[in-house]
Amino acid sequence: MSHHHKQFKRPPRKYEPKGLTILFEDRDIILVDKVSGLLTMGNERESERTAYNNITDYVSKGNYKSPHRVFIVHRLDRETSGVLVFAKTEEVKTYLQSEWSNFNKTYYAVVHGHMPAQEGIISSYLVEHGVFKMYSATNPEQKKKGKLSKTEYKVLQQSDTHSLVELNILTGRKHQIRVHLADKGCPVVGDKKYGNDGKGEKGQKRLALHAAKLSIKHPFTKRDLVIEAPIPPFFATLLK
Repeated sequence: MSHHHKQFKRPPRKYEPKGLTILFEDRDIILVDKVSGLLTMGNERESERTAYNNITDYVSKGNYKSPHRVFIVHRLDRETSGVLVFAKTEEVKTYLQSEWSNFNKTYYAVVHGHMPAQEGIISSYLVEHGVFKMYSATNPEQKKKGKLSKTEYKVLQQSDTHSLVELNILTGRKHQIRVHLADKGCPVVGDKKYGNDGKGEKGQKRLALHAAKLSIKHPFTKRDLVIEAPIPPFFATLLK
């Protein structure tokens, strides 16, 4: 890949994308901290308010004819906050996707109850049920349809009712962490889909799941790049 090392200049602050904090940006990639509640990219019901649109707007300085654009490399669930990377060229997107399984992705979650052990690996075959829900296969027939998924966890802190867990996803499947934690009887706080927070207890509306750290190899310099997004303050209040 050829590269022209002109100094990279960031667009003026007034174009700062809504719902996103820029953590790192150069000519090739842009890494942001996404707020909970924002889609990564459009779906049938919502096509306007997305991280993708907000970033596109930012790199093109609001000019839709601009040649500057971004490419989606991966997604975070709407309710999940944290580190999201976009590529600035098709080439970089292809590179990041082909290397994706080699990159380290660290999440933090506050869960109900206490995990079965202080650390371990949760492993199951995940199957999609309908369009929006996943489950762990229990019989051999289902397992054939499922994708092997592994989540490594470590308990960092416990209160009487909750635990703060650090997670590394060894495979990237839809809703993987949320299903795996629920399987262990410790659903993520605020998870209306896989948890028992129908209404969110004590009015906890936000999902306590955060993509805290992403370690990638830079597409051009091939240097290791570790980008972190601070844990939302409400995580701490859940553990009091």
